Amino acid sequence: MGSATRVTIGGLADRLGLSKASVSYALNGQPGVSEETRRRVLGLAEELGWHPSSSARALSRARSDAIGIVLRRDPALLGTEPYYMSLLAGVEAELAESGQALLLRMIGSANGQDLAAYRRWSAERRVDGVMLFDLTVGDPRPALLDELGLAFVLHGNDEALAPGRVLLYDASGDARILVEHLHALGHRRILHLQGPAEFEHERDRAAAIARFAAGLGMQATSEPSDYSMEAGERIATAHAADPLLTAMVTSNDLLALGAQAGLSRAGRDDIALVSWDDSLICRLGSRPLTALARFPEEQGRRATRMLLDELAGVETPVRTARASELVVRSTSVRATA
Repeated sequence: MGSATRVTIGGLADRLGLSKASVSYALNGQPGVSEETRRRVLGLAEELGWHPSSSARALSRARSDAIGIVLRRDPALLGTEPYYMSLLAGVEAELAESGQALLLRMIGSANGQDLAAYRRWSAERRVDGVMLFDLTVGDPRPALLDELGLAFVLHGNDEALAPGRVLLYDASGDARILVEHLHALGHRRILHLQGPAEFEHERDRAAAIARFAAGLGMQATSEPSDYSMEAGERIATAHAADPLLTAMVTSNDLLALGAQAGLSRAGRDDIALVSWDDSLICRLGSRPLTALARFPEEQGRRATRMLLDELAGVETPVRTARASELVVRSTSVRATA
């Protein structure tokens, strides 16, 4: 292989028939490889005189062994959102296996607090990288993190937002599943109770629902909300008197639960109701809710693995979220007219 100064992780991986990721984990004392593999890697590295570069050693000493997440969510309400609780459980599970820690901040919706947190973390070297969720239209966070030199991975629907650093999920495919399901039940008019319209993924969801509905000769309208049960109940109650409305899609399970309460009170159990997020609350009650199983815990694990691999300088084999699956329950009622 030549002189020791030219020995690389890639070269070690080629000689041993291993991935670069496995070699990196072994050299850096990280979990993810067997002890036998670790011994093989370290043995060959010693034999060939491999040493990390001085810059890599300096970087290693500066590592905090923590990643950060800033959520623009009211701390008092986060515990009521099953999706995020499951996603964070996946993040924690992956970090635990890697010996890393999670620094979590919940800052509410006040403008600029998240950017200030990233600047402070960077200045204090509190985290090695961060994970981004709920990107807004024109979101300034990716550009700021690049400016600060903080590694990041984001959860989104568009690879162009940060090429190579996006855990991609298919909002368009999800919308198609929901619209085609309602069409098969005979529905021709849909009301979409979406989340805040400032979020990129909510904009994409609304556009996809409208597109697929139009393609099937259906009508679809979207109305923004704040993801709460109260908003779902309020919006559903306001539209319950419309005799032409026979189907609703909600952007999360809490909206669906609130909408169900409003419709039941108005005597409109004939309206089909489907949630974009499945959770335990969708399965309970006298009329369990049809919902998309989106596997948020696995999403959390995959996004975390992407970030840890980026920090280790290795390729991540999986950069997409698991495909959603529709779970049909009692609220998938057929149109009566």
